[in-house]
Amino acid sequence: MSGIRIAVFISGRGSNLEAIIDSIDRGQINGEIGLVISDRYKARGLKIAQKKGIESLYLGKKNYSDKYKRIDKTLQVLDDYNIDLIVLAGYMSIVNEKIVKKYRNKIMNIHPSLIPAFSGKGYYGSLVHEEVLKYGVKITGATVHFVDENTDTGPIIIQREVKVSDNETLESLSKKVLEIEHQILPEAIKLFAENKLIIEGRIVKRLTI
Repeated sequence: MSGIRIAVFISGRGSNLEAIIDSIDRGQINGEIGLVISDRYKARGLKIAQKKGIESLYLGKKNYSDKYKRIDKTLQVLDDYNIDLIVLAGYMSIVNEKIVKKYRNKIMNIHPSLIPAFSGKGYYGSLVHEEVLKYGVKITGATVHFVDENTDTGPIIIQREVKVSDNETLESLSKKVLEIEHQILPEAIKLFAENKLIIEGRIVKRLTI
């Protein structure tokens, strides 16, 4: 297959990974997933990759207890598989600055809020939705952004909102935001693959040709 080669980093169930795979299968993304990396040995996403015949591996504390050896191994396999874009799809580890530097503006992350609200250190997974409900905001959503050396501070690519109802629960809000994630993450990858993203400082613009 022509197009970009993508590495998807996961930690859990892999629902965003499935959304990316589905978009590729439908011909919406000009590229292929060359590699799936998990920082958790029993992540469901690894099984999804294996069933689709996608190369996958676990890189974590169990097989690379030394942090720096783990970073070097990650860089090695990314190079071995000729990766053009890294996608953090529910990846719960912090990407080391050495990797960020090498893949500047080539690492995307999906975050379950409208950054800069409910983002940064300590805001991840269902904890984000819990804080949204506690604060009483009326609108939340999801954000795809490029990754920089800090947490959730890189240039924003796409955001989409969802309304928070008066009787919202953690489960219902999580479901609504996840549906949005499954839309905007493949959309951002598609734009990247088509060279339609222009970065000016921290502003990301779309080429409209």
